[in-house]
Amino acid sequence: MKYVLMFCETEEWEKAWDAMDESAREAGVGRVRAWLAEHSDKILHNRKLTGGETATTVRLDGDRGPIITDGPFVEGKEIVSGYVEAEVADLDEAIAMARTWPGCPLVEIRPVLM
Repeated sequence: MKYVLMFCETEEWEKAWDAMDESAREAGVGRVRAWLAEHSDKILHNRKLTGGETATTVRLDGDRGPIITDGPFVEGKEIVSGYVEAEVADLDEAIAMARTWPGCPLVEIRPVLM
């Protein structure tokens, strides 16, 4: 089965990341690269996304037509910052991958429709 693991940053995590010195950030990026390498046999592709401040949202609002705004589509404290698409045996294997994610503190898992 194919799943997408979406990596979500929280406000607290982002503040902690911003407060780190360069060597701590480099170590964090190294852990993420190691995780990607460890699971490379399952990962079909992955991407890091730009920040939510670069988002443009098109809200389809019936009679009023589309409303286009800058920023992410929800007012929330979490924002998707990247993802991987993985081919694994089942949800349990996707969860096992997510449990070891060394980056931001929230991973949302969704099956991909074929």
